[in-house]
Amino acid sequence: MTDFTALIEADTGQAARTIQILDSGNFEDWLKGQPESIRAFVKAYRFKASPSSYLILPPVGGKNDDKSVESDFSVVAGVSNHEQLDPWSLAKLGGRLPEGQYRLQGASAKGGLFGWLIPQHEFDRYKKLPNQQGPSVLVVNDAIGQRDEAVRQAEATAMVRDMVNTPAADMGPDKIEDIVDKLSEKHGAEMKVTRGDTLEEHFPMIHGVGKAAMRAHAPRLVELKWGKADHPKIAIVGKGVTFDSGGLSMKSPNGMKLMKKDMGGAAHAVALAKMVMEAQLPVHLHLLVPAVENSVDGHALRPGDVLNSRKGLTVEITNTDAEGRLVLGDALTLAGEEEPELIIDFATLTGAARVALGPDLPAMFCDDKEMAEGLLAAGEQESDPLWHMPLWSGYDSMLKSTIADCLNSAASGFAGSVTAALFLKKFAPKSVPWAHFDTYAWRPSSKPGRPKGGEALGLRASWRYLQQRYGQ
Repeated sequence: MTDFTALIEADTGQAARTIQILDSGNFEDWLKGQPESIRAFVKAYRFKASPSSYLILPPVGGKNDDKSVESDFSVVAGVSNHEQLDPWSLAKLGGRLPEGQYRLQGASAKGGLFGWLIPQHEFDRYKKLPNQQGPSVLVVNDAIGQRDEAVRQAEATAMVRDMVNTPAADMGPDKIEDIVDKLSEKHGAEMKVTRGDTLEEHFPMIHGVGKAAMRAHAPRLVELKWGKADHPKIAIVGKGVTFDSGGLSMKSPNGMKLMKKDMGGAAHAVALAKMVMEAQLPVHLHLLVPAVENSVDGHALRPGDVLNSRKGLTVEITNTDAEGRLVLGDALTLAGEEEPELIIDFATLTGAARVALGPDLPAMFCDDKEMAEGLLAAGEQESDPLWHMPLWSGYDSMLKSTIADCLNSAASGFAGSVTAALFLKKFAPKSVPWAHFDTYAWRPSSKPGRPKGGEALGLRASWRYLQQRYGQ
């Protein structure tokens, strides 16, 4: 894991190259005040201070005899608003500028620190990356708490990306258990793992999905509890399907290519729990991760089978590739039994959400108006946008079964993300505010600070919401 704490230093007057922050409103005034050589240089490179653009400027008058860092070169960078940086304002600078120390001019680093940090993390477990350089360090005089918060967010985001990018052979249910176990040890939390006959008895849907991989990758429910008993209880649930073949309703080879990322919900949940514990948020946390592989053998779940559930509802299986909602259903039931103040779950649940909203927008389902509005506002504040989708009861009829209490998947392709969320609603407690994130956990193409591959979508929004609701 990248040492993000080493990438930001307190400003004690040390030598550092300058980064002049500009936007379209103050660019011309800045340019008028520059020497003719700099104006000509800027014009030659057609730099206009557009957002996410930057230009490395030579020292005035050419090579300087002074060997200090300040005389080496400087940087000019364009942002949307120099008076208030957003989390991605500096994303094109972090990791791209030459190794060394830098100091912002014309803007406070507050708000932009996360974007400076996260581009300097790369997934290199299996491949030596070319042209790796030393770190770009930002010296800041902003409050130390801003630095700590940026590091916390960067570490959590990097955790999600790394977990999702790791192939299923190295990120099975046992590995997810190991990751939670290490967090438990670090933060003095209580951990519990349910597997085998006990899992089958008490969590039949989790067992039913994972039983085909029993010998190689046994299914389990991983739980972590942390915090004082008299603090407000919150539950965070994550879908941990470490590989999804589709089961007997098997995916095509093309559909299976990215199914190592089907544990992306678990990665989000674990990372959010990590942030809660590291920030010492005054809550009593309950993390639940049903970790399974949806595989195929003679024990595999079949279309037409009927599963019992922890809640007592029976579920007719119409599609074994709609397995994530099954494992989440049992976990949500247990979460509700603890009577928390709120529940948040993350899942790479439906392709329908991606068809509707694309890869950047997680579908957020929440019937509690205050919670929904708080999450949406937090997403805007963190530049981690969400889209509120309806839990419309008019589609409940699509999940009716003639032989069981409900179907796991509607026959129609209409409103696929909505009917999946409605299925989960059957298992979420009615009296507890609950938000469900149908997140992609993947970026199909690159943006500054956001490389192609595993991605945290909705994580920082959820964290900001919890901070605002429970922060000291």
